[in-house]
Amino acid sequence: MSRIAPLDPPYEPEIQKLFDVVMPEGMDPLVLFRVMAKSERLFPRFMRAGVLDKGPVPIRDREVVIHRTTARCRAEYEWGVHANAFGRPLGLGDDVLRATVEGDADDAAFDVRQAVLVRLCDELHDTHTISDDCWAALREHWDEMQILELIYTAGMYTTVSFLVNGLALENEAFGATFEEVTRSA
Repeated sequence: MSRIAPLDPPYEPEIQKLFDVVMPEGMDPLVLFRVMAKSERLFPRFMRAGVLDKGPVPIRDREVVIHRTTARCRAEYEWGVHANAFGRPLGLGDDVLRATVEGDADDAAFDVRQAVLVRLCDELHDTHTISDDCWAALREHWDEMQILELIYTAGMYTTVSFLVNGLALENEAFGATFEEVTRSA
């Protein structure tokens, strides 16, 4: 389940409002959101920190960053939510999803843009910085504000990974698993 029990319905109106912003109609709030909702201080901040709205970064690029970051952090809960709720509907096939888990930037599953994004995530994960070579590769595809958002997204989903792993959240019923995509390869 979770090391901190999630909030149960009925939810206070202000909490329900925050759930309604991010959850599709008729879908129960994610366990992560229900755990975070127990903190009146953190929950509103957490919900405002997200980047799932339409921003300057193409959604497929954003999802590659989220998938690679959460895979490198071994956050199967969050990776699995994004694989099935966003990645697959956006056309990220099992080959790309598998490569976010066990590939590297040179994996044949990635196109040129995706490879640069994977390299960004790997450098941030491994060294907590971005090399000049990686920065130059980023500038070939994205402007400064987009790169800023890509870095923020990797950082935000590192934090989310710490939360889901630290809370020992079990995968959502609809979420994919690392084994599912690596086994299908």
